[in-house]
Amino acid sequence: QVQLVESGGGLVQPGGSLRLSCAASGSIATIYDIAWYRQAPGKEREKVAVIVKGGSTNYADPVKGRFTISRDNAKNTAYLQMNSLIPEDTAVYYCNADVRLIGRISTKNYWGQGTQVTVSS
Repeated sequence: QVQLVESGGGLVQPGGSLRLSCAASGSIATIYDIAWYRQAPGKEREKVAVIVKGGSTNYADPVKGRFTISRDNAKNTAYLQMNSLIPEDTAVYYCNADVRLIGRISTKNYWGQGTQVTVSS
């Protein structure tokens, strides 16, 4: 099994920054795509950013130019650097990853438990 644990959320003023981390542990052979999603109260969960194993990235329009996704494959960890935060970024942020377990051929998708980000003055 695989566990994804997010950290780094909190309360920040508009214009501020936060850095989220997603640490994966377990019987991991390879982590493929890692994505960050967010879900605001009363809204659908939306994909914020994704990074593939080779490092290519893609972002949702609302966060382009403000958020940066990165990964450290040696540490099985992904990050989301969030700058110029606005109140509309307030949400629970979730890490999602496609993982191939040791001894397995196929991949499986995993979710973290989420971390709250609140942008407010």
